[in-house]
Amino acid sequence: MQSIHKVTAVIIGSLLIAIGIDFFLMPIKVLDGGFIGIALIINYIFGTKVGLTLILCSIPVFIFAWFKDRTMFFHSLFGMILLSYFIDLLDPFYPLGTLSADYPFIISVCGGLFIGIGFGILLRNDTSTGGIDLLAKLLAKRLHLNVGVLILIMDALVVILGGLLFSADTFFLSIATISSGGLATSLCTIKYFSY
Repeated sequence: MQSIHKVTAVIIGSLLIAIGIDFFLMPIKVLDGGFIGIALIINYIFGTKVGLTLILCSIPVFIFAWFKDRTMFFHSLFGMILLSYFIDLLDPFYPLGTLSADYPFIISVCGGLFIGIGFGILLRNDTSTGGIDLLAKLLAKRLHLNVGVLILIMDALVVILGGLLFSADTFFLSIATISSGGLATSLCTIKYFSY
């Protein structure tokens, strides 16, 4: 059974990530990396629900986690369900209004910070929301790399794909998002530098 501490971390982390996505990125059609970025790309093209798409994209990583770390699997499953719920729940709300269009660079960086801090909180508490952060957590110790650095690399690959599908503005704003998010996650998970 998960401790109150872990449950609280999952709730806070998932809510911060969902706020970063729904309040900052989606209004200006900016991408994050990883499976969230893939879910956003699919949303921008087909109008699908981001949370539901995120769950579907994460299934292979959950299968991998089942065999490598059952504890992380169960903690991450709760996080994935909660994050997907929060993303789809907050989707219709755009509280920043015209600020999003007027200051897209600042909005992109702020969105990345919310997302990065949310992931950092989850990873510091040995849990995640599945997807790329779970994969990075499973690989970090084996590769002797910081979790935030691994997430940044994987995120960059998704943003490059998105850059090919959308405008140059979307690409550069997405780079700002994943850079600020990767920095925030790295600072939150600084304990993984020592191995």
